[in-house]
Amino acid sequence: MSLEGFEASTFSHAGTVRPIYRRGTGPGVVIVHEIPGITPEVARFGRRVADEGFTAVLPSLFGTPGKAFSGTYVAGQMARACISREFHVLARHASSPITDFLRALARRVHGECGGPGVGAVGMCLTGNFALSMMLDEVVMAPVLSQPSLPFGISPTHRAAIHLSDDDLDVVRERTRSGCCVLGLRFTGDRLVPAERFETLRRELGDGFEAIEIDSSKGNPYGIPATAHSVLTKDLVDEAGHPTRAALDRVLGLFRERLLPT
Repeated sequence: MSLEGFEASTFSHAGTVRPIYRRGTGPGVVIVHEIPGITPEVARFGRRVADEGFTAVLPSLFGTPGKAFSGTYVAGQMARACISREFHVLARHASSPITDFLRALARRVHGECGGPGVGAVGMCLTGNFALSMMLDEVVMAPVLSQPSLPFGISPTHRAAIHLSDDDLDVVRERTRSGCCVLGLRFTGDRLVPAERFETLRRELGDGFEAIEIDSSKGNPYGIPATAHSVLTKDLVDEAGHPTRAALDRVLGLFRERLLPT
């Protein structure tokens, strides 16, 4: 079973109840899965985080927890997300409403697990959500893995970061106070335009650390142009591979910000 070893429970906030899967001990890391759901690859990443001395907390926002990745599964869950009131997939200057639930979850996780704060990882459709979660100071190690919202239907959408101007002011101030935002993308990924990372660099300055993995034609590692999921489906877990280096940096950020020195 792909979720073997995870403790299942639920979390409720403002009338929304979601399944939660938890593993490990130590400071918490909220891992917000990608489309189509908590796949075996997402669960593998959760185990890796737990093995590093953290409590990995995986809320299920859509899909069937543990179900394997497939093209039809992705298409079906993408269609559901696009019409859901909890996800605003075209919003340039506003966060999706589900981020309120995720911030509340982060506060609960911090209260239960202790430590200086919690980490937050968003992926694909949820990639930008780690930015919104920074509105709560308990989120001290935000990771944006292939942040895909808003969908890049226009030049302004491709450069947008799915965050209001007021919320961006809060995020900007937090990075000035030492909270680093880590972003991951493949260079050929059309769902995560280069313009989006340029916006993050411009707005956050040294507070944004970008890892952009070469997936252009003829790249040294043979990474396909279709590569998208840095930490899960497209991870090559071999020393020296750039996706493994990206994983190591994510875990390093959690150690730096969340573990006692």
